[in-house]
Amino acid sequence: MSLQQQIIAELGVQPTIEPEAEIRKRVDFLKQYVLAAGANGLLIAISGGVDSAVATGLCKRATDELTEENGKEYITLGVFQPYGDQSDIEHSYATAKAFNLTHTIETNIQDAVDHVSLTVEKSFEKLDINNPKKMTDKGKGNIKARTRMVVQYALSFEMNLIVVGTDHASEAVTGFYTKWGDGAVDITPLSTLNKRQVRQVASALGVPAEIVTKAPTAGLWVGQTDETELGITYDENSDYLEGKEVSPDVQSLLENFYKRTAHKRNPIPGI
Repeated sequence: MSLQQQIIAELGVQPTIEPEAEIRKRVDFLKQYVLAAGANGLLIAISGGVDSAVATGLCKRATDELTEENGKEYITLGVFQPYGDQSDIEHSYATAKAFNLTHTIETNIQDAVDHVSLTVEKSFEKLDINNPKKMTDKGKGNIKARTRMVVQYALSFEMNLIVVGTDHASEAVTGFYTKWGDGAVDITPLSTLNKRQVRQVASALGVPAEIVTKAPTAGLWVGQTDETELGITYDENSDYLEGKEVSPDVQSLLENFYKRTAHKRNPIPGI
């Protein structure tokens, strides 16, 4: 078995999908988990991108069906989490509108993130070696991702909700998520889909077209885009995960990403 085949098998990606069947399977997955956990519903952070929009659509369909089937209200709580002013915040609200979310909240994380960053930078002043003085964009970006999850879990605890993640196979193969940030969730209904397939499901669900086609970004600093940062397109990434032949450079890059980020996917090691 080649490494490509091994990675595809480990991530569970299929070469093709039928979007409506995938929607049904993933909605049922969410419903079963909510019932087994005795939860009141689902919490999804809506970033404005296609991944969170798809997850939102699945969550809302799941809780609507649970409400109808069980005679009590199950909710999907949509959480908007800008850092200061978010340039595409209207896409977060458009997602909530598209799926008729009746429960939403905006929790701006800027004050919390800046306080943590300042605390870290003050700590730098006390170090005698390798004193970086200022946090890097990536370092502060990790604080943003982890702060978002702190807020989500505080809300979910008080409201007895399940925190839903948006990570999928195209992110897993590159490790393109923050450990204990957006990777720290209760359930991941998109995990065996690649980015191309996420977009196919998005179109079937009715995600607004401008969100389906927009350039993916983690939104952790101004001007950041996934494809620029990774040096590879999502089409190339998806081709690889569908078992197609890709250029040697793309294959090498993806497989190196996968090996280097194994610690993000594996259980915490112990002895």
